Amino acid sequence: MPILLKDKILEILKSKEGFDEKKFNTALKLQKEKGGSLSRLLVNSGITTQKELMLILSRQLSVPPINLSRYKIDPAILGLFPEKILREYKVIPLSKIGNTVTVAISDPLDAFALDRLKTSTDYNIEIVLATEDDIKSVLENFYTGRGFDIKKTIEEMDESGIGIVETIGDEKIDLGALVDTVKKPLIIQAVNLVLVEALNKRASDIHIEPTENSLKVRYRIDGVLHDMLKLPNRVRNAVVARIKILSKLDITQMHMPQDGRFRIKVQDREIDFRVSVLPTSYGSKVVLRILDRSSLGVGLDKLGFSKESTAAFKKAFEKPYGMILVTGPTGSGKSTTLYSILNEMNTVDKSLITLEDPVEYQIEGITQIQARAEIGLTFASGLRSVLRQNPDVIMIGEIRDFETADIAIKASLTGQLLFSTLHTNDASSAITRLIDMGIEPFLVASSLVFICAQRLCRKICPHCKELYDIPREVFERMHINYDQLKKAGRDKFYRGKGCTKCNNSGFLGRMGILEALLIDDDIRDMIIRKATSDEIKAYAVKRGMKTLYDDAMEKFFNGLTTLEEVLSITSEG
Repeated sequence: MPILLKDKILEILKSKEGFDEKKFNTALKLQKEKGGSLSRLLVNSGITTQKELMLILSRQLSVPPINLSRYKIDPAILGLFPEKILREYKVIPLSKIGNTVTVAISDPLDAFALDRLKTSTDYNIEIVLATEDDIKSVLENFYTGRGFDIKKTIEEMDESGIGIVETIGDEKIDLGALVDTVKKPLIIQAVNLVLVEALNKRASDIHIEPTENSLKVRYRIDGVLHDMLKLPNRVRNAVVARIKILSKLDITQMHMPQDGRFRIKVQDREIDFRVSVLPTSYGSKVVLRILDRSSLGVGLDKLGFSKESTAAFKKAFEKPYGMILVTGPTGSGKSTTLYSILNEMNTVDKSLITLEDPVEYQIEGITQIQARAEIGLTFASGLRSVLRQNPDVIMIGEIRDFETADIAIKASLTGQLLFSTLHTNDASSAITRLIDMGIEPFLVASSLVFICAQRLCRKICPHCKELYDIPREVFERMHINYDQLKKAGRDKFYRGKGCTKCNNSGFLGRMGILEALLIDDDIRDMIIRKATSDEIKAYAVKRGMKTLYDDAMEKFFNGLTTLEEVLSITSEG
């Protein structure tokens, strides 16, 4: 009768020096009574180690072992199987050739795990060996990251120590119990970890969203939202109340929107958080905008703009007076650009005043005013008062109406350099937007110095950057001559494969894409005779202006971003 592999392994372990037969028999008995993985029981009982057991299994099965810490995991391959199955059976898919997938597994004796892998996808399965700890570490890094310790911490909390949570409908909240819960160290630690982990992952926003059964936490990283963790429903109100307390908001107010802010210090960095609380059918949703003032000191040169765009920008704000507009949709980096300029201009010989809604970054040396429409302090009324303060430079958060535009333009004509933003798709459209608001064309022509349209574009991760091919047909559909690209040596294209540094996204950080329109005498004449935005744009392009598309494509050809990213943020031409 042939010897079973299990018995062979047990004999090898028995022959080991210092073998503990009592522990061994206990492990066997436990496995017989309760089932489960014998390999795990042998390791947990101290009879062997994960590495030793892996090497024994490797020799007996002639299956190669692998060190996962030195192996680059392909997220596309990992995505072939459901996360639940990978976690449950402790396996990592490593490669796919044809219909065969190679997976790393810690327990090759678990026939049920291998069968489940095969039936879940219909792939043929080949195995290599890795330790269970290595596999768990890879899965944790890929799917969760360090922040998921929060979930484990909260799930281990004593239910009786949580207190009463808010319910839907007319049921009341026990505020005394809620306040007691918020003061518990684990709630404070959980909120702190959510904040610090967002900084570690370079998030720009934190979304804390109540659902029917949990509290979902998502981070916006490089402009894209990522699910990070789900917290138990029983801590929902305590987490929200903790954030409200930090923001000096009313924790008893559950049915009205609230806005606040707070500041924390992490490793000598002061980080501001702008907080928005919104009541929903399942409780309060909280969005925190992360405002890192250290990012404002980098200057225009470090925002990713091309040399030509940066030079045009600097030429504009060296003017003694006039209006400079930054246009683009929400989240396109307009505020960061304006604050970077203000930082460069913030010298002792100048008076700088901003009128914002809300004040995003608080900067020493600049007078900043929060607009409050509910008490009559609008952009228009505030700007009138600001002009009486004799400033050299004014920044208005946004030109939204005729009154604000009218006062801003007149201010820029009487000795002030004025910065503001508009929501338009490109630079030339800002001119027609002002005229459509009711501003006389001759005032627009006289006041405007510079307009730029801006977008943010994700950068390829330098740690996992790789060459890849783009078919000729793709360029032909874009009316780009592939032969000319090849002749100019611009036929090498890059993408990010995905690694732990970039959370397996292939992108790390963002850079600015800019369409810079300097207003010259010819454009002023075109404004006065009410030329269309398309006519102004055509003239500017002929004069040498790069459109958003042109600037983004230049960054693609320089290997800084991908073609897909360019097409997702710009339109051709």
